[in-house]
Amino acid sequence: MLTFSDSSAEYEEVVAQAEEPGPVILGEQQEGISAEQEVTCTGGGETLPKESPQKSSPLLTSASVDEEEGNTCSICLEQWTNAGDHRLSALRCGHLFGYRCISKWLKGQARKCPQCNKKAKHSDIVVLYARALRALDTSEQERMKSSLLKEQMLRKQAELESAQCRLRLQVLTHECTKLHNRVLDLKKLILQHQDQILQQPMGSQARFLSCLLPSQSQHKYQFQKTITVSQTGNCRIMAYCDALTCLVVSQPSPQASFLPGFGVKMLSTANMKSSQYIPMHGKQIRGLAFSSRSKSLLLSASLDNTVKLTSLETNTVVQTYNAGRPVWSCCWCLDENNYIYAGLANGSILVYDLRNTSCHIQELVPQKARCPLVSLSYIPRAASAAFPYGGVLAGTLENASFWELKVGFSHWPHVLPLEPGGCIDFQTESTTRHCLVTYRPDKNHNTTRSMLMEMSYRLDDAGEPVCSCHPVQTFLGGPTCKLLTKSAIFQSPENDGSVLVCTGDEASNSALLWDAGSGLLLQDLQADQPVLDICPFEVNHNNYLATLTEKMVHIYKWE
Repeated sequence: MLTFSDSSAEYEEVVAQAEEPGPVILGEQQEGISAEQEVTCTGGGETLPKESPQKSSPLLTSASVDEEEGNTCSICLEQWTNAGDHRLSALRCGHLFGYRCISKWLKGQARKCPQCNKKAKHSDIVVLYARALRALDTSEQERMKSSLLKEQMLRKQAELESAQCRLRLQVLTHECTKLHNRVLDLKKLILQHQDQILQQPMGSQARFLSCLLPSQSQHKYQFQKTITVSQTGNCRIMAYCDALTCLVVSQPSPQASFLPGFGVKMLSTANMKSSQYIPMHGKQIRGLAFSSRSKSLLLSASLDNTVKLTSLETNTVVQTYNAGRPVWSCCWCLDENNYIYAGLANGSILVYDLRNTSCHIQELVPQKARCPLVSLSYIPRAASAAFPYGGVLAGTLENASFWELKVGFSHWPHVLPLEPGGCIDFQTESTTRHCLVTYRPDKNHNTTRSMLMEMSYRLDDAGEPVCSCHPVQTFLGGPTCKLLTKSAIFQSPENDGSVLVCTGDEASNSALLWDAGSGLLLQDLQADQPVLDICPFEVNHNNYLATLTEKMVHIYKWE
């Protein structure tokens, strides 16, 4: 006779050898037993209980065992409890048992986990406080998540490759058209000068043909007219309205005693004459920008803490936003027409929705020093291999940041790696994705510098872009810089894909015109006073360049 007893509780395990080759496990529930039970083993291998007042439970199929796996002890096959001596317990290896069973097991000679055979001792037992434990199978869900992430990365990569291919196709098509036109021009020139070419020696013919093409592109800006804007001076900035073919120039009120404040004067580019004055702000205007959707809607920023929208069709202010601080710059969002940006004296950017007339909807907090935002420029999204992202470029007196526009009209900042301090102006050219940064002289540099920077990016480990820029050309000016002179970067009137840069030079009272590709100085456009702002524009297929001083606008024509 074999007897198994436990002083803390009564339990019984019965294992019967069935007629089939595999064993069948019988589980019995103990109810109301107050004394130990004895089990008798017969010679025939059967195991029968000597005394059993309760009924035996039915045989457990493999399906029912799987269902009860999360509720039963693997030693006694009974459900564990959340209290008492058969409470849920675990070993260091992580396998679960009833406390009574595993305690007895480890008190014997086994000293190992009944399931994985790892070494264990009684002090390794940890009591778990849970009514029932079931593991949720999330392997399929995790596999689907992994497949989704992989698919998203492949899609993003395919979109980028598609954008790069479109850009290459556009560039090659443009180059092919340009080369075709050059061939046609050369054929025309050869026909025109055929007799002259045939009469010259062979060496002279080659030299003659090599000089034909460059002679066709010797255009320059020629002075046209000077327009007086304000007799008292204090003009600061200007912008061009293509729909109304006019320049608007900021100036103080011509009748300060009757109508104090600041506004803009309209200059017609059709007849090159000044027209009416439109009052707008109480203090000096620091930023002007026209809407790309409503061509006659002018956005203005002023030191009187306001941003205003003025209709040039009715010459009235249609919307005013109070920023609470002096506003130094402004621009339109070129990807979403209903939004505008205002740069404040503390370096913050306020984002306004034209459909919300009460206050701003977002504030973009400066990432570094809190100093005036002297320039805001928006770079629209484009199928560009070098830089496809859209956002606002914010330039302060100390540094610059690119606020990338994300889905849902959220903004993500990228601090650009520029020289700290001394910045006075930031301009952008959206087609080539370049920006122009101007520095005043400092202890390391004796002259003003305008650096042409190319926007670029790389993808981090999560597949998100990290935007940056690197210098391409540097244009040097004079040793004097007391004013926050604005420069300009724009496509050449030759329409050959080249870019021009025009910078103001206080030392010589002139505007310097540069070739961005070669870095060569093309022209020195003289003025009577320091140039404060520069604006290229086109009227009736003619290209012009306007330079602004404190009192006058000088007009130059490309010819």
